Amino acid sequence: MLDVITLGEAMVLLTPTRPGLLRYATSFDRSVAGAESNLAIGLARLGHRVGWMSRVGDDEFGQCVLSFVRGEGVDVSRVIVDPAAPTAVFFKERRAAGITRVYYYRAGSAASRLSPEDLDPAYIRQARYLHLSGITPALSASCRAAVLRAMDIAREAAIPIAFDPNIRLKLWPAARAREVLRALIGRTNLVLASQEEAELLTGELDPERAARALLELGPALAIVKLGANGALAVGDGGVVHEPVLEVEVVDTIGAGDAFAAGFLAAQLRGWELPAALRLANIMGALTTTVPGDVEGMPTWTEVQPYLGGTSLVTR
Repeated sequence: MLDVITLGEAMVLLTPTRPGLLRYATSFDRSVAGAESNLAIGLARLGHRVGWMSRVGDDEFGQCVLSFVRGEGVDVSRVIVDPAAPTAVFFKERRAAGITRVYYYRAGSAASRLSPEDLDPAYIRQARYLHLSGITPALSASCRAAVLRAMDIAREAAIPIAFDPNIRLKLWPAARAREVLRALIGRTNLVLASQEEAELLTGELDPERAARALLELGPALAIVKLGANGALAVGDGGVVHEPVLEVEVVDTIGAGDAFAAGFLAAQLRGWELPAALRLANIMGALTTTVPGDVEGMPTWTEVQPYLGGTSLVTR
């Protein structure tokens, strides 16, 4: 049995070794990243059993993705190696004043060919949670159908569904994203959105009103991430707000996935809502202290000092 199963695209990430425009970059660091695989790795580091479903190309980058995600303790047994399409890549461009731009080369990728027929219903039915994001349905019509099929399987088995909108306007227009994602949120139990995503999806500027508007779509619990102001949750238990953990921020990409991993880990442990938000905030904050999407994600032992468990001194 797995605690969480997720599905979506993972890509090879190439980051210039020095800040500046990509046109001047001559050397790159290589890593692996993708919203759903990031979350899976975050949960694995917190001690959970996680499965990730996807497609990768039958190429060296595909083997790189599989090796990396498997090496982080995530089950990749349901990942399909596709000989007819490549593994996607993307680039980070690090500019002055902490500005990071991301450029994707994912059109026609192996993962964009994911379809309902690729899903193993028995595999999904063993999970305690199904996690999905709004990136996958934006990749293609077949990916969107796969997400809907995964939701159907989970709902038939009474498996709760967690959903992160993860809106990427480079993949589709805002109006189309709003239309599709609102319909998908109506089929979930838990939605975790950034403040900007909640505003786009609901039209509400106030985070609490936006969370309540998300609840009206169908989920039982709505989380709105507030960046430097922490996070709030709205559900049957009312409104809960937890402040952010203050750290020196190096790279914010991947923080939302780490936040979701922390929140789901707390849910799986049966924690109360304030403690769940606290763990989520800790995961998100610590991830930003190291360059890369997952490189800064802490282990269960490493989050303990911030939960009040042990001393920070390790020497």
